Amino acid sequence: MKHWLFVCTLVVALALGVAPSRALGGPIGLGVIAGEPTGISLKFWLDRVHAVDAAIGWSLSGDSSLQLHADYLWHNFGLVRPSGVEGRFPVSYGVGARLDTGHEDQGHETDDRFGIRVPVGVAWIAASAPIDVFVEIVPVLDLIPDTDLGVGAAIGVRFWFR
Repeated sequence: MKHWLFVCTLVVALALGVAPSRALGGPIGLGVIAGEPTGISLKFWLDRVHAVDAAIGWSLSGDSSLQLHADYLWHNFGLVRPSGVEGRFPVSYGVGARLDTGHEDQGHETDDRFGIRVPVGVAWIAASAPIDVFVEIVPVLDLIPDTDLGVGAAIGVRFWFR
């Protein structure tokens, strides 16, 4: 029960975070993410360089658990510029948090995990369509219930609403 209260609190906090982006007129992207986790991805731009990225999905790393995460991202649009390809390729890096809840390990329910994420990724933002495709690698430092270091990775695609 306690983990559902935490999950609900986190979801409300993420939802409230959308309001400032709408006030600034920032586009919001909604799509799918596959990897760690696999589920739904949401991203909204705060300005031309900063964005907030979040996802809810299933962790498939052996224990099939619900995972939520949110990250604050910085973007560099000048690092990757392939010739002959239309669109932009921002490299992103940031910091965020992850909650991994409701999982089982060898048939026994285990404690929820909370950790700090440090995502690094690159996206292709299409020039002629409201989509982007992204890939990220994410070191995660779990702090609760104990300290553990891991790495996740994911790919995804989002449709952008303006």
